[in-house]
Amino acid sequence: MYGSAKSRVSYSRRIFNRWRHAWRVLLGTVAVLWPVGTAHALQVSPAAPAGPQAPAASASASASASASVIARPAAGSRIDHGPFDALLRAHVVNGFVDYDAFARAPEFAQYLTSLDRARLETLDEDERLAFWINVYNAYTIQLIVSHRETASIRNINRTLGVLRLKGPWSEPLVHAAGRTLTLDDVQHRILRRDFGEPRVHFTLACGAIGCPPLRSEAYTGPQLVDQLNDQAHRFLRRSPEKNRLEERLLFLSPVLVAFRDDFGPSRQDLARAVGQWFEGDDRKRLEKGPIFIRATPFDWALNSKANANRKPLAAPKIVPRDSVRRAPPM
Repeated sequence: MYGSAKSRVSYSRRIFNRWRHAWRVLLGTVAVLWPVGTAHALQVSPAAPAGPQAPAASASASASASASVIARPAAGSRIDHGPFDALLRAHVVNGFVDYDAFARAPEFAQYLTSLDRARLETLDEDERLAFWINVYNAYTIQLIVSHRETASIRNINRTLGVLRLKGPWSEPLVHAAGRTLTLDDVQHRILRRDFGEPRVHFTLACGAIGCPPLRSEAYTGPQLVDQLNDQAHRFLRRSPEKNRLEERLLFLSPVLVAFRDDFGPSRQDLARAVGQWFEGDDRKRLEKGPIFIRATPFDWALNSKANANRKPLAAPKIVPRDSVRRAPPM
């Protein structure tokens, strides 16, 4: 699904996760059918209840009931991201969020509740990945709303003097698929570890202007491939203060630099990965190398509606052509 940008490590991890998911589905099916099969094999008759007895079911009716158990999807297997999608379309413009509107919307609280009740066993990989991306983004909004933060997400649970507090991403506020998690758990233990999809780094809106922009729509399984590619193009090509190429010096957001190993074991793997969203000579340069990488400044200001007209941080300095080759590697 990711083409040349996918490293061998990520590919192997993805194949392993598909086998693991298949085993989970199989075990879930056995768990559902086991009571039916056991009762049929042992011919167990329940104790006679008080009052009139219902007539015994016919063999054909029993077979029909068993078939219905097999055919019926597990409750909650279809996850409706529609309410979140409607809120994002109404209250997110160019990645900037009207947090007050989310705080007032009962639909948002109801959507969070639905995430906790969700069952993922019958979902395919794209649907599960879309689910966890939405979980991360929705609960980032909830974190900011619940703490009434208006300046920067870093102010939440901030370190005070010698006291090291848990920080915003270590608060166990996420309730999804019957689990209680932190945002760090969702990002590192689920999205990065279980899926091995580097493009996920273009989708996680961490609440800061420096992060990739929050989409004005929810992620869904059928649209996921297009959404991932559109997010990558949007983040890499429409924000030169965060990402740009100058000759052989590639300026990248600290988000991508920090997790460059997810794109492959070398600097050149990262360059080839992002090169898919460049054109012409820039793309060829990134694919062939050698490329040197530098991190750009990161803006921690809240990605709120109030900051929509905030002046971007200074774009990376243009490096003279004759000095590019002397730039040290990371």
